[in-house]
Amino acid sequence: MLRIEQLSYEIKGHRVLKDISLQVRKGEVVALLGANGAGKSTLMRLISGELKPTSGSIMLLDKCIDKYDGKTLARSRAMLSQQHAINMAYTVKELVIMGRYPHFQSSPSTRDWKIVEETMAICGITDFADRVYLSLSGGEQQRVQLARVLSQLWDNPDALLLLDEPISALDLHYQQKVLSIAKSLSRLGFMVLVILHDINMASLYADRIIMLKNGRKWLDGTPNEVLNSKNIYTIFSVESLINIDNHSLKPHILFKEMRVDPQFFNIQTIKAYVDKK
Repeated sequence: MLRIEQLSYEIKGHRVLKDISLQVRKGEVVALLGANGAGKSTLMRLISGELKPTSGSIMLLDKCIDKYDGKTLARSRAMLSQQHAINMAYTVKELVIMGRYPHFQSSPSTRDWKIVEETMAICGITDFADRVYLSLSGGEQQRVQLARVLSQLWDNPDALLLLDEPISALDLHYQQKVLSIAKSLSRLGFMVLVILHDINMASLYADRIIMLKNGRKWLDGTPNEVLNSKNIYTIFSVESLINIDNHSLKPHILFKEMRVDPQFFNIQTIKAYVDKK
C-alpha cells in the first residue's frame, strides 16, 4: 500500500500542497483530477522522490520511502513523467532496456531482454525497436517511455506505478490501450496512480478518483460517488450533465457549451474594423 499522511510542500513560503492524506491499495487504479495548478504533478514528484516534502510522510509497503536504498526503491516504484529530455541518438530498444538497470550489474540477462520484448510488444512499439528515438512522433515517444517504465517494474506485482498524464500525446486507440494496460496490471496486484485531464477516461478506468483544488484534497471516492455536476463545477468551473453508461454503469459526463461574449474583447483594431462595416 502507498500511504501518504499530512503531506505539505512549500516554495518560498507559498504552500503548493496542504495536508494531503491518501492511500493507494494493491490492485487499485486511482486517478488524480484537478484544474491546472491544483498540485497534481507536484504530488507525483513528491511520491517519485524528485521533490522533498516540507512536512508529512510517504510510506510504501509500510516503509518510509526515505528508508529504502536506491536500487530497491527503483524496483518497487517507477514514474512516467510528462517531459523526457533525451538528446542522444538512442534506439528504442536501448531506451527500453534502461528500465532494467536496477535489475542487473554490468550487462542485461536473457530475462531482462525478454521483459523488454514483452513490454515493447504490449505498448505496440516492436516494429520500430531499432529506430532512433528522436525520429519518432510525440505519441510514439510516449509509448516508448511507457515501455521503459513498465520494464522497470514488470516482474514485481507489489510495485507502485506513477503515470503523469500518460495519454496526453496519444491518439484515441492508444489512450484506451494505455489505460487498459494500467488497469490490467492493477488486477495483477500493482498499485497505479495516474493523473488525467479526461474525466470520462477517469470514470471508465479508475477504481477511485481523487480531486485536488488549490493544493488540497477535496474529494475521494469511486467514480459514481464523486462525479456529479456539482463536484465537477466546484473543481473545474464548468457546467455538465451526467449520464450513467448502460454498459459500464459508470458516469459519463456531457459538458455544456461555454460561451464568451465578444464584447469582452477590448481590441481596438477589431472594434475599428467592425465600426467600418
